[in-house]
Amino acid sequence: MVDLLDPDATAVVRAVLAEPPRLGDVRLLAVDGPSGSGKSTLAQAVRAELERAGRTVGLVSTDDFATWDDPVSWWPRLAEGVLHELAEGRPGRYRRTRWPDGVPVLAEWVAVDVPDVLVLEGMSAGRASVRAHLSCLCRLTLPGPAERLERAVRRDGESARRHFEEWQAFEKGWFEVDDGWPPLFLRME
Repeated sequence: MVDLLDPDATAVVRAVLAEPPRLGDVRLLAVDGPSGSGKSTLAQAVRAELERAGRTVGLVSTDDFATWDDPVSWWPRLAEGVLHELAEGRPGRYRRTRWPDGVPVLAEWVAVDVPDVLVLEGMSAGRASVRAHLSCLCRLTLPGPAERLERAVRRDGESARRHFEEWQAFEKGWFEVDDGWPPLFLRME
């Protein structure tokens, strides 16, 4: 696995394509980091570059699973519905979480065809329990907490500020206990 800290899309594409698939025939790329660090932006840029290179790409966001009250324990839904299926060469699926009236509910089913590369994007996407299946792990750490908070509030509105402050405290603890996150700048295993 290649482990990149604060990379750009070109570096990520090079790294993920240089590594073998470890989720069946799928290369699994995790773009992980705290809220407001640019994970979604990087994931979209990587997806576009991979598609330009002629690769089929799936993109799944942990935002489709996580809620304020359940930031990480939803993982079995993703692992069973998508990751295990793709590892066996079968399409996966999951129910996306939507927020009508600010309340999370399980909504429509999302199909995930078997791609050349699956980009899994969001806080906890590169958790210790999935690392053996990753071809590449991107860990975004910049900017600092205050700027990340303002980015998230600009994106989701002032009414989300208190939630994001609590979320940042949770993230800090999560990354400390999830196998010593973050590690070295670049690590080849």
